Amino acid sequence: MQKNIIIAGVGGQGILTIASIIDLAAMNIGLNVKQAEVHGMSQRGGAVESHLRISSEIIYSDLIPLGRADLILSIEPMESLRYLPFLSPQGVIVTSTEPYENINNYPDVNGLLNVISQSASSSLIDAKSIAKEVGSPKTFNIAMLGAASPYLGIDTAELEKAIEMFFAKKGEAIITMNLKAFRLGKEYASK
Repeated sequence: MQKNIIIAGVGGQGILTIASIIDLAAMNIGLNVKQAEVHGMSQRGGAVESHLRISSEIIYSDLIPLGRADLILSIEPMESLRYLPFLSPQGVIVTSTEPYENINNYPDVNGLLNVISQSASSSLIDAKSIAKEVGSPKTFNIAMLGAASPYLGIDTAELEKAIEMFFAKKGEAIITMNLKAFRLGKEYASK
């Protein structure tokens, strides 16, 4: 088993939380994990990326080569386009439809989503609506994790266990809320 995943977005969207949960789930089932991230400008709404490599074999590099990503999980739609050169021909993009408009000339959202759909196999997720249904905008990223879960090669039960572990110190209500977001995201993506 080998999965190369790029998680992309902007600062404050929970990119590293998603990576940590996937890491936990993979390590819990005995897989090897390598992760590298870039988050230098994240406090200013700048780009954040995480390269996440999971394998049953030894992993020698934490960076994903061009054309080798199995999945681009993007919490911000324009950020998914930045990583297209990394996507393998069989790869999938799972992206939110909700932009983080932190620049004056942000492109037309419908046009942007159309470009994403035409560029690769993709799943467009209305994570904002899912987070609203859950009752907290902070669950946006976990809804996106749920939507991407079928492409991770890790059983749903293991991902849910990792969510429970990650949020354990925050209490049962936070765990329950995030599990709901994860499940609704997965359900939304399967429609």
